[in-house]
Amino acid sequence: MNLLDIDSLTLELPNGTRLLDGISITVAKGETVGLVGESGSGKSLTARSVLGLLPERATMGGQVLLEGEDSLRVSQQRLSELRRHSASMVFQDPRAGINPMRTVGEHLTETLRLCEHLPAEQARQRGIEMLKAVRLPRPEQHLKQYPHEFSGGMLQRVMIAGALISSPKLLICDEPTTALDVTTQAEIIAVLTEQAKSRGMGMLFITHDLNLAASLCDRVYVMSQGRVVEQGSAQGVFSAPQAEYTRKLVAATPTVAVDPAAEVAAARPVAVAATADRAGALRARAVSKTYTIRGQAPVRAVQDVSLEVSKGAALGVVGESGSGKSTLARIVVGLESADAGEILIAGKERTKAPRRRAERLAHARSAQMVFQDPYLSLDPRITAGHAIEDALKLHSKLSTLDSRNRVLELLDQVGMTGKHAQARPRTLSGGQRQCVAIARALAIEPDLLVMDEATSALDVSVQAQVLDVVAEIRRERGLTVLFISHDLAVVRRVCEETVVMRHGEIVEHGRTLELLGNPQHPYTRLLLDSVPRPAWNREVAVQSAT
Repeated sequence: MNLLDIDSLTLELPNGTRLLDGISITVAKGETVGLVGESGSGKSLTARSVLGLLPERATMGGQVLLEGEDSLRVSQQRLSELRRHSASMVFQDPRAGINPMRTVGEHLTETLRLCEHLPAEQARQRGIEMLKAVRLPRPEQHLKQYPHEFSGGMLQRVMIAGALISSPKLLICDEPTTALDVTTQAEIIAVLTEQAKSRGMGMLFITHDLNLAASLCDRVYVMSQGRVVEQGSAQGVFSAPQAEYTRKLVAATPTVAVDPAAEVAAARPVAVAATADRAGALRARAVSKTYTIRGQAPVRAVQDVSLEVSKGAALGVVGESGSGKSTLARIVVGLESADAGEILIAGKERTKAPRRRAERLAHARSAQMVFQDPYLSLDPRITAGHAIEDALKLHSKLSTLDSRNRVLELLDQVGMTGKHAQARPRTLSGGQRQCVAIARALAIEPDLLVMDEATSALDVSVQAQVLDVVAEIRRERGLTVLFISHDLAVVRRVCEETVVMRHGEIVEHGRTLELLGNPQHPYTRLLLDSVPRPAWNREVAVQSAT
């Protein structure tokens, strides 16, 4: 008997909208099964149905058998027991799944104390054992800490420990490594793999990262618009996809793997627009930034960083969280002041954070920034067109009619239409919101566009769309880009040159293909070794080495 057997699952909302249509999935003991597809394909809804986490008043059809029991039709009391002992779930955002007012120890031991009736000290020892199992360094101390004292990767380990503390037979992981840097992602995946193997546990792993699914999963199901469009072994599906939708996803997925055809395409420079000024668009000389926190040692976020980006070029800045990438970006666009050093944009000094209105406007016209989360960077109360028009009114003397015509031109330039000008951010997809953010940043024709993890949380096809937009604008305008990311495959696709940052310092700098193909610094090699690769490629490499 399979641990999980979903048979012909359907889900309809009261208005008649069918979100799931005939889903059939199985997970055996000790097997890792992947659910892949874009946002809105029904992956998370399918996984949540296993634990009875369903939309209100939804009409369900089919069966969801968890260890032989239909979780759609058992009593609420029995469903709670299944959630404790048969299946647990690790959600995408750990901070949304843990009470910030309670300690990590209280979070971990609550189920043991209230449901298993273990004494407090015994529950505490079990919590320490679980934190050790997920490789947290100081488990006794961590039990007393609050969620805000943990990094994203550490808190995700806490959530994994909480999901495993009742020894479930099946672990459901819903995008547990999205937006984590590659080394942290590799550590989380290693923890999950180790725990699944040691416990003989089945795992249902949801992701839009095909490289990650290929490195981890035995079998995969590809979902689109509430249906399974393809299924099979991970190697079979990703090496020779049969469905058109799967082929599109595979083609849109960037990779750092050595591929002669891809090398030729990647090595070809972007043909930027002709311009008389080929001088450096951005020059940073010995830039440093230190934060002082009362009662703690100073944090040297950026240390003596120097770099140069010529007009029309794209420079990638890679490194883990805390490496100083975003601090450097904030200094460049004027959101932070450097303690030392010099910033020049298009030959003009932009080192200090502007204070007066005229200074802020001048700095904004020099450099614009596209942030990681476009929903937070757009005002939810106003339409996309209004957001772009506000930027035009602030920085130009265009009339209302001319401004609105310019808004339509900018939306067309980023692959959107006039109807999107009337849409509010909540009605747009993640990729569409990011395209609006890019259009707003480009409205005032800045000398430099800074993209800070601007594609890290997007589906692969949407990410490809956004990157194509940026490439096209570079060709047309000769736009200069500072591209900050922890995704080496995306940097390889976008940037001609790359710098690697660690602990606020640049540890390696060079042509992107050369740097990724023959890294010199141990840290760069660590980043590359942490990139997920298909499991069958690793097996071939091991066999060749022996």
